[in-house]
Amino acid sequence: MRLTCTVNGETREIDGVWEGESLLYVLRERMQLPGSKNACEQGECGSCSVYLDDVLVCSCLVAAGQVEGRSVVTVEGLAGEDELHPIQAAFVEAGAVQCGFCTPGLIVATHDLLARNPSPNDAEIREALAGNLCRCTGYEKILDAVRLAAS
Repeated sequence: MRLTCTVNGETREIDGVWEGESLLYVLRERMQLPGSKNACEQGECGSCSVYLDDVLVCSCLVAAGQVEGRSVVTVEGLAGEDELHPIQAAFVEAGAVQCGFCTPGLIVATHDLLARNPSPNDAEIREALAGNLCRCTGYEKILDAVRLAAS
């Protein structure tokens, strides 16, 4: 099938897509947008988080056919043309990026949180990021990055 959708503000048409392919696969392999990571393929780790029509979703759980005519924003779409988004910069500045595998999902989840609640407390940050697993850190630097981005 031909998939037509808007990705990061740009209309994209991809031919030869099987309706059952995941949005994650289409983004990474067919659109060459490798930011969203393929980790668990079960919606448990958050590494593949993107916006679908302004709603945070795990792209590994969304079938490509469901995206027809819809809007997707990935971690790449948050950045400006030549500069990082302030949340991305905060993650770098706070040292919250280690192996980087979980980072895209955490950044998108943080973006979603701060759009809804620009001044979250620690409990609200932990709740918003609960669907994102990091295997490298104790999460403290990630929390620092979210606090920095909120300030």
